[in-house]
Amino acid sequence: MEDHATRLKRLRMRSWHRGIKEMDLILGGFADDEMKFLSLAELDRHEVMMSENDHDLYQWVSGQSKTPPELAEAISKIRVYFLKLKQN
Repeated sequence: MEDHATRLKRLRMRSWHRGIKEMDLILGGFADDEMKFLSLAELDRHEVMMSENDHDLYQWVSGQSKTPPELAEAISKIRVYFLKLKQN
């Protein structure tokens, strides 16, 4: 079983190497700035969300399509982060 620091490091790497640049920037930035503040349950949901297709993730984060209920909390946190970036 991996320790918390190793898990964060692994998820950060996955966040920055997604496949499409937009999701690299959104998820990578989120991983750098916010992921360390997630509870273990939130981190579990985030990890499940990370297994989804980038094109779907982008649609959900950007609000272009409806987020599946089981991913709503994880996507909401990223959407809030994404909107904060757009305002700066």
